[in-house]
Amino acid sequence: MPDIAVISGSKSDQAIVDKIISRLKEGKASYQHVILSAHRNPKDLEEFIAKIDAKVFIGVAGLSAALPGYIASRTSRPVIGVPVSAKLGGIDALLSIAQMPPGVPVACVGIDAGENAALLALRILDIR
Repeated sequence: MPDIAVISGSKSDQAIVDKIISRLKEGKASYQHVILSAHRNPKDLEEFIAKIDAKVFIGVAGLSAALPGYIASRTSRPVIGVPVSAKLGGIDALLSIAQMPPGVPVACVGIDAGENAALLALRILDIR
């Protein structure tokens, strides 16, 4: 059972994921990373969310950045979104994650701020 599920939407997000994983290792948190897209393989993503018993999710996504919101719509556990600077300097992804509708909360860190996402997840879990 991992404490934290790290889901990235694409292999191109790996540099951000590496920052997250590095901090999670420093905090000695257990984690699992998968690459699943809300657009390319939504059924696999839905199954993963339903089956994993992680306490916190981190969704890493650029462009339309639907991934963190998709995760939050499928679980009541905390979701942290990391917008990636794929296009438009990441502003498009930032707004997509930060402007979630009522009832689908997603915590949002800064653009490409994988380290902060990991630190927030560690604080949620009270792991120092």
